[in-house]
Amino acid sequence: MTEDAGGVPAVGATVHDTARDRVGRVMGHVGPYVQLRPLAGGIEWDADPNHLRPLTLAEVLSALVAEANARSRQHR
Repeated sequence: MTEDAGGVPAVGATVHDTARDRVGRVMGHVGPYVQLRPLAGGIEWDADPNHLRPLTLAEVLSALVAEANARSRQHR
């Protein structure tokens, strides 16, 4: 995960918000918070950068597959 000089994840990074137990993509920064959006899109949420950890490539792929599976079950 690319971080800025302050250790905040860069826009586009995929992270796990440990406070909410959710995976999201960094969309921006406002004040002390990082804005995250679910990988499949949706409503952004604010996260404390101290509760974010980078995902490994395997974790990113697993999260994307889980999102795709959830979408496929909704259209039945």
